[in-house]
Amino acid sequence: MLYPRIIPCLLIHKNGLYKTIQFGSPKYIGDPINAVKIFNEKEVDELIVLDIDATINKKEPDYKLIEKLAVECRMPICYGGGVKSIEQANKIFNLGVEKIAISSIAVENPNFISELSNKVGKQSVVVVLDVKKTGNNYEVYTNNAKKSTGISPFLFAEQMQEAGAGEILINSIDQDGLMTGYDQFLLNKISKSVSIPITILGGAGNLDDLGRVISDNGTIGVSAGSLFVFKGKFKAVLINYPNTDEKNQLFKKYFINKKI
Repeated sequence: MLYPRIIPCLLIHKNGLYKTIQFGSPKYIGDPINAVKIFNEKEVDELIVLDIDATINKKEPDYKLIEKLAVECRMPICYGGGVKSIEQANKIFNLGVEKIAISSIAVENPNFISELSNKVGKQSVVVVLDVKKTGNNYEVYTNNAKKSTGISPFLFAEQMQEAGAGEILINSIDQDGLMTGYDQFLLNKISKSVSIPITILGGAGNLDDLGRVISDNGTIGVSAGSLFVFKGKFKAVLINYPNTDEKNQLFKKYFINKKI
C-alpha cells in the first residue's frame, strides 16, 4: 500500500531558518543544517526547503548552502528558490537534490516547465502554487505573495500538468503560519483538476489536521512548517516529527481503515 507522505518544510531567509505568518513577520528559528540533522534522526519521509529571498532579491540559488543541505540529508529533498534556467536546475540536481520546486518562472514562462521536464523527468519537477483568496476567488501570487497574477490556481494547475509538471505543491498564503488547519476547499478543488501527485502546505496545527486531509484525499503529501518547528501554545522552538507509532496511529485512524 502506498502511504501519504508527511513532509517538513523549511524556509531559508538571510541564510537562516525562519518561519512566517501569511508570508510575513519572519521569525528566526535557528540553523537549517542543525534542523536537517534532527530530521535525519527522526527519519522524515521527505524534506522541502524554500529559499524565500532568492527570487525576490533576484539572486542566484545559494549553491553552497544547497550542497551542505543535500550532503547532510538522508531523506529525499526538494529545493525551491531562484531557479530561472535549465543550467541552474542541473547544477542543483548535481549537488544531490531530488526535486526542484518552481514558482514565479512557471507563471512568467510556462514553457520552462516543459523544457525542464524533458531534461530531467517529470518526477523531479514540482510546481508551487502560492494561492491567496481574494473575495470569493482564489488567485496565484508570486514574489512572496507580493505580486498578484490574476491567474486561477485551478486552471493553472491543469496547465502545469499538461506542461509536464510531476507534482503540484499548493501553498496557502492565507493559512501560512496560523496553525488553524489546511484550506481543504482549495485542495479538494485542485485535486479534481489534476491527476498528478499533490502536496498541501499552510495551516497545519496538529496531526489531526494532517489526518483529515489524508482521509479526504488519500495518498497526498501533507507538508507543514510551524507544526514541525514549534511546540505548545507558546510556540517554543522545538524541531519535532511524529515517530513511527504516531504515524501508524494516524494512518490507521484516517487512512488504512478507510481503504479497507
